[in-house]
Amino acid sequence: MSVLLCALLGLVVPAASPPAAAVTAEGSSAGATVARLYEEAARASAHYEEGRRAARLQKRKVRKLDRLLAAQRRRVALLSEDLGLLASAQYRTGGGLPHAARLLLADSPDALMRGRQVLSQADLAVNSTVAETRRAATRLVAAKRRADLAKRALIRRNARLARLRRGIERKLESARWTLQGQADRAVAAGRCRGAVRQRLRQPKSAATRAWVTPVREYELSAGFDSTGRRWAHRHTGQDFAVGIGAPVRSVGAGRVHRVACGGAFGIEVVVRHRGGYFTQYAHLATVTVDKGDKVRAGQWVGQAGTTGNSTGPHLHFETRLTPRFGSGIDPRKWLARRGVRI
Repeated sequence: MSVLLCALLGLVVPAASPPAAAVTAEGSSAGATVARLYEEAARASAHYEEGRRAARLQKRKVRKLDRLLAAQRRRVALLSEDLGLLASAQYRTGGGLPHAARLLLADSPDALMRGRQVLSQADLAVNSTVAETRRAATRLVAAKRRADLAKRALIRRNARLARLRRGIERKLESARWTLQGQADRAVAAGRCRGAVRQRLRQPKSAATRAWVTPVREYELSAGFDSTGRRWAHRHTGQDFAVGIGAPVRSVGAGRVHRVACGGAFGIEVVVRHRGGYFTQYAHLATVTVDKGDKVRAGQWVGQAGTTGNSTGPHLHFETRLTPRFGSGIDPRKWLARRGVRI
């Protein structure tokens, strides 16, 4: 995909993903690459969906023009047939159209002249209508040609966008696992890396709200208090199925109480909020805050991963009465009381 084409489509051209060995031990390169590719993938998908909607509308327009053109051509054929009948009636001594025959066979010369005058006027009227109908059909043919060209251009554009999106997603998948590999090594070594500070854009919707969901796009998986072989007792939080590197954000304003990287939760962040409540964000691949940092609602605290006791990429989110494990309460109900439904 050329740089010029990407610029015309309003997309950012991602830099080529570096080989795993070239990524720094601190993980800042991999984390930043994943964050950037997430944004670019979202923009590419938005452009692609916009193009698909435009193509569907254009396709409907072409079908409508097809129907109008077919109707117009049928009208031309019928009017041409009427014109032929009128012409025959003018030059035949008998027969023709029933009404024309009655006029032509009239005993009175005046009636005969009136009949011819009527036929002549009808002839002119039909001629005029046929000409206008043909002009309308010609205009419809031109409009359909333009609509067809626009539809084909949209199809080509969508194909280019689809290729661009697939390329970004391939790079994103590679960068995700590079990031996860670094996170796994850090957890195995028992060393928590410091915050990977990144210049991240906060959605306007999050900036104006007091409480938000911990991830923007997700599928819910294991819920609070559910049971299963994966847990020693009952599940203590709400799981959000997301990809490695997905932005994880603080659900509300507060201060970072703890950043840890060992144990069943892998890399985790715990935030203290007003009223003595705590929220936990676990199984992360990297963190973007340090202990003691103030955070806003919607501010990134890390990127999702699958560290610790995890069977796949997801965010484990808890709401607690204390910062310690075992004091969890139902996070869906807790968020619902703050106007956030998941």
